[in-house]
Amino acid sequence: MSTKVAFLGLGHMGGPMAANLVASGLEVTGFDLAPEALEQATKDGLTIADSAVAAVADVDVVITMLPSGKHVLGLYDEILPVAKAGSLFIDSSTIDVEDAREAHKRAIEAGHRAVDAPVSGGVVGATAGTLAFMVGGSAEDFEAAKPLLDVMGRKVVHCGDSGVGQAAKICNNMILGVSMIAVSEAFVLGEKLGLSNQALFDVASNASGQCWALTTNCPVPGPVPTSPANRDYQPGFAVALMDKDLGLATNALRANGVDAELGLRAAELYGKFNEAGSGGQDFSAIIEDIRSRSGNKSSEGEK
Repeated sequence: MSTKVAFLGLGHMGGPMAANLVASGLEVTGFDLAPEALEQATKDGLTIADSAVAAVADVDVVITMLPSGKHVLGLYDEILPVAKAGSLFIDSSTIDVEDAREAHKRAIEAGHRAVDAPVSGGVVGATAGTLAFMVGGSAEDFEAAKPLLDVMGRKVVHCGDSGVGQAAKICNNMILGVSMIAVSEAFVLGEKLGLSNQALFDVASNASGQCWALTTNCPVPGPVPTSPANRDYQPGFAVALMDKDLGLATNALRANGVDAELGLRAAELYGKFNEAGSGGQDFSAIIEDIRSRSGNKSSEGEK
């Protein structure tokens, strides 16, 4: 591919995503406000621009990976007027659906193309190039973006029009948040009843309780050696990010009149857990909060 790319937002996710684009042979210009991110990006082969505006001046595609909708919209206001006409904007941030649609609208009005393409897979997936992309936008713009997304990910799904990629992301993560709480509550109950963590895992992972939160990100140490529970809940996918995503889900639930008691309760529990200072832990550490409120001792491996 001879496409020139600007990548704005080179943090824990954006940095390795951009590095994979460079490794595929693409010319990538990057920018980030954090000096350490720019230092790593330089090592990864990116050309570093002096500003976001400078980064987009002579490229075909602009990819953004930013913390929130206000950051995306604020940056778009800066860079849309200076980007080449017809540039393709790919926003891989996880933001509110309405913010995604507003960003798409502004890009189109400025004479560009745009898709929202949030990701699932965490830092491990970003580094390995195995992310899942959920894409919202026209079929034509999706096809234009897909070769780049294929470099950074293993699964790329066109979900529908603008904003629908973000809708898929927050719906997926609401399922994940609720299921992790359910799995954690089951382990704590098993401990109360004298059931070992390994025995519960062996049953549930081969029965109707099977789910990703159990078999890949198991919240107790032992049964799944690669889960964050085996390294003191180092993320992984951090509590603060789950809190953010469930907040986005809550906004969407209320705006659309959905009576989703479990989704709202999960948002409340993760919100409190984050506020208590656990934002830097993996989201599976919610089991420690459930144990504490249940009077159980912390798990030290096999029970």
